[in-house]
Amino acid sequence: MRKKENQMLLERGPGLLNRTLQKEKKRKTSGVASAFVVDNKGEGLRVFVAGGSRSGNNPIYAQEAFLLGEKIGQMGYRLDFGLSSRGIMGAVAKGVLSAWVRRGRRVQNPIKGITTKEYLSLYQSDRVIDEISDIIVARTLEERKKQLLNADFVIFAPGGVGTLDELVYDCVAMQDGFLSFKPFILFNVEGFFHHLLEFLKEIHLKQFADALPFIVVDNSVEAGIAFDLLTHYYVGKRTKKQALKRVEKIIYELPYFIQKCRDKYSVADIIQHNQIILKKGSREEKNALKMEIEKAYLNKEIERMYNRLAKSGKDTAVVSDKLTDLKKRSVKKKNGIY
Repeated sequence: MRKKENQMLLERGPGLLNRTLQKEKKRKTSGVASAFVVDNKGEGLRVFVAGGSRSGNNPIYAQEAFLLGEKIGQMGYRLDFGLSSRGIMGAVAKGVLSAWVRRGRRVQNPIKGITTKEYLSLYQSDRVIDEISDIIVARTLEERKKQLLNADFVIFAPGGVGTLDELVYDCVAMQDGFLSFKPFILFNVEGFFHHLLEFLKEIHLKQFADALPFIVVDNSVEAGIAFDLLTHYYVGKRTKKQALKRVEKIIYELPYFIQKCRDKYSVADIIQHNQIILKKGSREEKNALKMEIEKAYLNKEIERMYNRLAKSGKDTAVVSDKLTDLKKRSVKKKNGIY
């Protein structure tokens, strides 16, 4: 296969949505995939969010997605996403735009939409999409996925099989070394990912895969705290081993920071206070801090465990009711009652 055929179609600009598909067919291939990476330099941290094009059956999903977008904008991060104004993805994009307007930085471009020609044609007259002036069109879904993975952090929000496909693809790419190690965050609103987390734990325990270091947050407030920790602990060049160690530290300490932030302390203040204890504190103070972090982590795990048990209990109750109904119908049929 010629090198030219391996290149991506990178088309950008505010006028993109007004062009017809006929014109797109005449475009020449421009640039290679690495051009996007170079273009991102100096723009600040980028966050890729994968989520559903639908909102789900509970309003809390879209509400929290909007707040997540606001958190991303408040941190000054840029959003990379699959270009949709609907469902979870649309809510995230609206949240980012809203935050950047309030920051007085709307003159800058906070969002990159990355899509294919087929998907782009669905949004020709969409008002929200018209707000996004930086759009990249890839030839295939595979190329689109590769472009999305150039972000610094990756967040998986509630969604359907497309979101699941993205999650699995990204995990395989990182596990097999095709993707440099980076933090993966599960936006676990209403325990949405609890089945997936149990499955991932199971395949690790059965030694079919290495453990996947997901930073799990249950709402937008926890996501904001995780962003702060990533900014303090993670940012900067490091080896895969060093990066993994930093992410594992964040996973372990996040519940402690969530607990402390409820008392109105900032992440920066908590880190500074802890560093003083670790450097100058007595042995008793250091042990007390260690125990407090451990307790917060265990309490969060227990809380999630109880939530999973509650959901499993509901599932069991539904199956039990269906089985009882089936038995009643079976008896009626046996007695000739229909």
